[in-house]
Amino acid sequence: MLDWIRSYDDRDWQITSEGTVRYALLGLGWWTLDVSLPAIENSELGEATVLVSSSTEKAEKAAAEHDVEKGISYEEFHDGAASEAYDALYVGTPNALHLEYIETAATLDKPVICEKPMESTVERAEQMVETCETANVPLMIAYRMHTEPAVRRARELIVDGFLGEPVSVHGHNTQPVLEMIPNPDQWRLDPDISGYGTSVMDLGIYSLNTTRFLLRREPLAVTSQMHSPHEAFSDVPDERSSSLLYFEDDIVMTSTSSQNAQTDTHLKVTGTEGQIELQPAFHGECTLHLKRGDLSITVDHTTFDAQREMREEFDYFADRILSDGEIYPDGRHGLQDMRIIRAIHEAGESGERVDIQ
Repeated sequence: MLDWIRSYDDRDWQITSEGTVRYALLGLGWWTLDVSLPAIENSELGEATVLVSSSTEKAEKAAAEHDVEKGISYEEFHDGAASEAYDALYVGTPNALHLEYIETAATLDKPVICEKPMESTVERAEQMVETCETANVPLMIAYRMHTEPAVRRARELIVDGFLGEPVSVHGHNTQPVLEMIPNPDQWRLDPDISGYGTSVMDLGIYSLNTTRFLLRREPLAVTSQMHSPHEAFSDVPDERSSSLLYFEDDIVMTSTSSQNAQTDTHLKVTGTEGQIELQPAFHGECTLHLKRGDLSITVDHTTFDAQREMREEFDYFADRILSDGEIYPDGRHGLQDMRIIRAIHEAGESGERVDIQ
C-alpha cells in the first residue's frame, strides 16, 4: 500500500513525453483565462498561441495581458485566420455555442477538446460527433476527473477487486451559483443556451460521468424528481434534482445536484466487500477514502486543484494527439452523457421510469 501511495502522481496514461501541441482557446470566460490557460502554460506538452473572443479588440487585449501570440475574433476564426499558428482547438463557450466552432475546426483539420457537457441537446451532440468523424478529426470531451489521480487510483482498486462486486453508488454535487455569479440572467439559467436545464447539465454530470469511468458500466433506465422554487430558476426545471439510475449488473445509483445550495461534493461506491469514497470530489480537491472490513485509509492529496487537474487533462489530450493514441472520453462517450441527461429530464417531467436510449 505504501508503494501505491508513493506512486500517486504517476501518469499511468502517458504514451509520449516529446512534442508540443499549440492551442487556440475559444471563449474567454473566467474558466478559460483563470484555469485552462494557466494549466496549458504549466503543462509539459502544450502551449497557448491563439485566443479567440467576440471581437478582435477583446481577443488582442487578452492575448497581450496573458503573453499569448495572437488574438482573433470568432468571425476571423471561422474564416481560418491564424490557422497556421495553432494545432488544436479548446472550446470553452457556453453549451449551445460549441457546435458551430467545432464544425469550423473540422473544416480546418484541427483536433478539438470541448468542455462538458458537449452541447445543449442530444441532436446537436450527434451532429458534432458526425461532423468530426466524417472529417477524421479527433474530438475529446473535457472530463478532468478522468486524469485526476484519486479517481484513477479508485479505478485501479475496483479493477483489482477491492470492492468485490459493485452494489450501489451515491453521487452529490451542489453549489450556490447565484452567490458565485450574482446575475439571474446568466447563461446557466437560460435553457436556450444551457440546454435541458442547469443542475444536472452543469453539476450532476460529474457524478454520472465519473461513475461511468470508474465502473465501465452504463445506466439503462432512470427515475427522477426536479424542483425550481426560487424565482431566478423559473425558466429551468432543475434548481434541485434527484435521480435513481439503474445500471448494468443490477447496480443502483442515486444522484443529487443543485445550483442553489451549500457547496458540497462527493461520490461513494459500495461493493460486496468494500467501499471507495471521493470526498470532496469535483471542485478541485479530491480526497480518497477506502474501507474494507476493519481497514480504513484516507489518502489526502491536497496538491491537486482544478488547475492541476486541467493540466493533466490537456497533457492527456496532447499525448494522444502526438502519439495518435486512442482517446477514451471521445465524442461518442460524451454523447452518451447527453442521452442520460435527456432521459433524466424526461423522467422528471413525466414522473415515470424512462429507458436510456
